[in-house]
Amino acid sequence: MKRAGIWAAAVAVLLGTVACTSSADGSGDGTGDGTRTRAAAARPLAALRSAERATREAHSARVESSTVMGKLMSLTAEGAVSWAGGLTGTLVLTYTGGSVAETMRAAGTPATEARYLPDAYYARLGAALAEQAGGRHWVRYGYDDLERLAGGTGAYIQDQLRHTAPSRPVELLLASGDVREVGRETVRGRRTTHYSGSVDSDASNVTTERVDVWVDERNLLVKKVEKGVTADGAYSQTAYYGEYGTEVAARRPAAADTADFSELVRELSGS
Repeated sequence: MKRAGIWAAAVAVLLGTVACTSSADGSGDGTGDGTRTRAAAARPLAALRSAERATREAHSARVESSTVMGKLMSLTAEGAVSWAGGLTGTLVLTYTGGSVAETMRAAGTPATEARYLPDAYYARLGAALAEQAGGRHWVRYGYDDLERLAGGTGAYIQDQLRHTAPSRPVELLLASGDVREVGRETVRGRRTTHYSGSVDSDASNVTTERVDVWVDERNLLVKKVEKGVTADGAYSQTAYYGEYGTEVAARRPAAADTADFSELVRELSGS
């Protein structure tokens, strides 16, 4: 039961990614200054609305991300996802630090393949965990299972998995209304505009304090950084997006080779 719970916590990867910021003095004594200030504040929001639309309509992209959640875990993810008609895609997750990484290495699973389908998340087990799962090499996590997994944390995981599209951080900034343009920067050879702002998370134990995004000349998200605080310590995630419109495939593992998470927990707990 303990091992199943820790493996489930490992799925708490916030998928399935900072530069210094500067701000101008927004105060003005005259009407003209106030008008210019309002116009300056409106420009980043207009740009982000274009970015949200273009990124959402691109439907798919390749993703590289790194996540740190206090002392609990750190990991990297690489692959491709589509957000057209529900989340689908495949990522390779590599556990790089924290208590979860230690547990996963001890279980012979320092890295795993994750497949996302609209109804569930599938993760490949290493040999030791597969043996505990009756020889089955995949575990299926229904999104409702994730919601029940760990109270507020499970709900947050579920939300993140269902909102993996790169337009999500842009939507957070637009909803907050607290965003400013930082400047022009080159990211992985692409000319981008950097925007930054503060947002509030709707998860009970996660406070996202800052979101930074870099948008290219086609209004597509190139990079995002989120930083905040969780019950397990400081949280940060950096992600890079590219090859928008790439073909994405995520094949459902064979049923005979798949253990359902809720059933697996009951089996390992002896109930």
